[in-house]
Amino acid sequence: MIGLVLAAGAGRRLRPYTDTLPKALVPVISPDAADSRTVLDLTLANFAEVGLAEAAIVVGYRKEAVYERKADLERRYGVKLTLVDNDKAEEWNNAYSLWCARDIIREGVILANGDTVHPPSVEKTLLAARGTALPGRGRVILAVDTVKRLADEEMKVVADPEKGVSLITKLMDPANATGEYIGVTLIEPEAADDLADALRTTWERDPQLYYEDGYQELIQRGFRIDTAPIGDVSWVEIDNHDDLTRGREIACRY
Repeated sequence: MIGLVLAAGAGRRLRPYTDTLPKALVPVISPDAADSRTVLDLTLANFAEVGLAEAAIVVGYRKEAVYERKADLERRYGVKLTLVDNDKAEEWNNAYSLWCARDIIREGVILANGDTVHPPSVEKTLLAARGTALPGRGRVILAVDTVKRLADEEMKVVADPEKGVSLITKLMDPANATGEYIGVTLIEPEAADDLADALRTTWERDPQLYYEDGYQELIQRGFRIDTAPIGDVSWVEIDNHDDLTRGREIACRY
């Protein structure tokens, strides 16, 4: 099991930071200091805390900034890094970005979006769920917030303990959702080929689709996806400057 971060996005709503940096490298902790820490830093620290010795990062927009920091990130967190290039990062959405890491996924991964500030308890929850999975279950486990009050923009999930996830989409009534997918997933090696094929179908249908649409494609094919509730945990997806302010408040707590 290794870590995997999707860090190819531009994050244009975070300009001027993202004029020169990918979203994953926008400073979160000590933003004005030379040793400021980013979402990527926080995620790699989480991986290290749960014992992952290797991680892959899918890069695209302003990828040179990640390449420049690779050696320092490896020293700081003790995690060996592999960078995977997404050649369509500025044109296509992240279904293609995750598909670019299809060979990495065969090793088994904890996937984290490069814009999600969250504590290591999320990764611990996923690994604990892995250990209790029944046969035929637990090949893909989504970290889900079942506490937060939902609105229209969240990536919502409908799930049943016996049947797994039936729907993952933003386009549904929040009142009917089980919770919000927070952008962190455990993917076992035996799910890799099925997921890669579903992702390929998804981005070939529409390059602007999300990898969560690939999850839905898997579900429609009869593949079971499970969830792990993260509890009452502070986290945020950083899309804009208000989210960044919230992310900085949260990150200082752990």
